[in-house]
Amino acid sequence: MKFFEITKILIANRGEIACRIMRTCKLMNIATVAVYSDADRNAMHVRMADEKIYLGASPSKESYLQINKIIEACKKTGAQAVHPGYGFLSENPVFARLLKDNNIILIGPSPEAMDIMGGKISAKQAVAKYNVPMVPGMEEAIIDVDYAKKRATEIGFPILIKASAGGGGKGMRIVESLEVFDEQMKIAVNEAEASFGDGSVFIEKFVTKPRHIEIQILADNHGNVVYLNERECSIQRRHQKLVEEAPSVLLTPELRKKMGESAVFVSKACNYSGVGTVEFLVDADLNYFFLEMNTRLQVEHPITELITGVDLVEQQIEVARNKVLSINQNDISINGHAIELRVCAEDARNNFLPEVGVLEIYKKPDFDFVRVDDGIEQGMEIPVFYDSMISKLIVHAPNRSEAIEKMKQAIMHYHIVGVSNTLDFGAFVMNHKNFIEGDFDTNFIKEHFDPDTLTIDINEKEKHALASLLMIVDTKNNA
Repeated sequence: MKFFEITKILIANRGEIACRIMRTCKLMNIATVAVYSDADRNAMHVRMADEKIYLGASPSKESYLQINKIIEACKKTGAQAVHPGYGFLSENPVFARLLKDNNIILIGPSPEAMDIMGGKISAKQAVAKYNVPMVPGMEEAIIDVDYAKKRATEIGFPILIKASAGGGGKGMRIVESLEVFDEQMKIAVNEAEASFGDGSVFIEKFVTKPRHIEIQILADNHGNVVYLNERECSIQRRHQKLVEEAPSVLLTPELRKKMGESAVFVSKACNYSGVGTVEFLVDADLNYFFLEMNTRLQVEHPITELITGVDLVEQQIEVARNKVLSINQNDISINGHAIELRVCAEDARNNFLPEVGVLEIYKKPDFDFVRVDDGIEQGMEIPVFYDSMISKLIVHAPNRSEAIEKMKQAIMHYHIVGVSNTLDFGAFVMNHKNFIEGDFDTNFIKEHFDPDTLTIDINEKEKHALASLLMIVDTKNNA
């Protein structure tokens, strides 16, 4: 069995995920190379790395999406491997193939696996061979509106139009009736074309009151696959997650086992290796349906790490070295409960509209039960060019009720001034009766969120933030 030497890794990403990967690399005595754009010249991930390479101007297409420049950076620095993080090039099979052609190891799955799971239709076709439950719908991508309307009528409303090549909620429209189908179909096709360069969509039955449950899987190059239990990801805006927790209050041990085994089948359907996530919808009767597979590390991976004790980035690197998994299914257990809040520069009172600006105050909570994954500091600017996420606020506790209370405490002691952010929305969720009782689904924001209720929380947090600012000023004056 041949093992691959990895002593230096180039992280083809930025911000909190680049910093998070570097922390594990440091523990493994692996040198790191940062890449950066104009907007990130002084970013934390650039300062943390052992070496840095400039890519280009601030827009992603001129920097972090420049495949040839990233490959040249590997050659220049002698990095044997690339960790793509999530987003950017992390699920790009062209990038994966070019790395392979240049004898550079991708810390991720094969380009063939990306091809299969990157298309909604090809993924469904591959998974169907293993009898994994599917949402009723079309098995082929289409653009023709009349044919799509005919199939939608056969499936039965409400239906969901989804971009075949897409993700992240783009090119996705819920259609309640035939009367609005033409308009929604046109919007979905246009969004798909603009976002992915492919306007083809497919149609499936819309699952009412759905829970979004995902299973973390880990696979090596030798046929071994384990599942590391589930994450509950139903608190979403624009089909994108804001609050995640592990484990889910919904799943019984029996259902967890069934879904975990289905996730293993999904990984086998594309000969997967590395860390991946299989996403499912679960209906009100606890029927579950395959949604898609994300062939990369997920934003919400820390909550799985906290309840299992497994460093997923370390496992990714060891798989890339061609090592056999050091853990089997019997080694995986659930230790307590973890919750993650995505702290985004968004105004929850204005339909979660993203904001840019300077972090005048940025003070993180300092408790032993809190983990903050970030890549930003006080005084830094939230740039307009990239995702709005500032950080990930994660808590871990012996049980769910304690985790909720600890998240409330963490939010209260997390002070951000300069841009609107989702901390107050997180407090709203933690205090909401339906969330506390576990009685919620992906419609939580639509059905329960009232922006006016944030005013009290905002005023309270402003008092804490002002106290922090006065403390900082007082410390400087006495220095």
